[in-house]
Amino acid sequence: MKYSYQNSGNRAKGQFFEEIIAQSMEYYQKGGWASIEKTPEPMKPIKNNGDGTFQAVYTKKAQPDYKGVLSGGQAIIFEAKYTDKARIYQKAVTDEQAACLDRYAALNARCFVMVCLQGTDFYRVPWEAWKGMKEAFGHKYMTKDNLARYKVPQKGIVRLLDRLELFDCR
Repeated sequence: MKYSYQNSGNRAKGQFFEEIIAQSMEYYQKGGWASIEKTPEPMKPIKNNGDGTFQAVYTKKAQPDYKGVLSGGQAIIFEAKYTDKARIYQKAVTDEQAACLDRYAALNARCFVMVCLQGTDFYRVPWEAWKGMKEAFGHKYMTKDNLARYKVPQKGIVRLLDRLELFDCR
């Protein structure tokens, strides 16, 4: 299946990428290869709108989007970033998210930034490569060409964890 998303709303595009990630993570969980969940965003309701909706504020700085464990027991953590542009900027990962990824990486967790460019191309960028993009490419962003080595296959679903050496994904 080839994914493509054309709607212009940023929230809708983020939800589109989250749905793709959810499908991918369900595939790996059913296969017994991983159990990875979305990190809840802590919020405090500040106003009931009276129609089943509410207004809220975030109560903590953002953490990376997903955390879990791979078969064999290794921790995995990743941030998901979507952009309509032809490049993804290093600053898309906040300082707080970067610090958290650094802490997990120091403990030998598998750390990544999952990237969706323009709704059609998907990449799994190792955290160390993300942090070193200025040294590797001469700038603090990655283009489709820079990302090519991190592209993940689409075989019915986007296979975000394929080619991790810890297990064989059929």
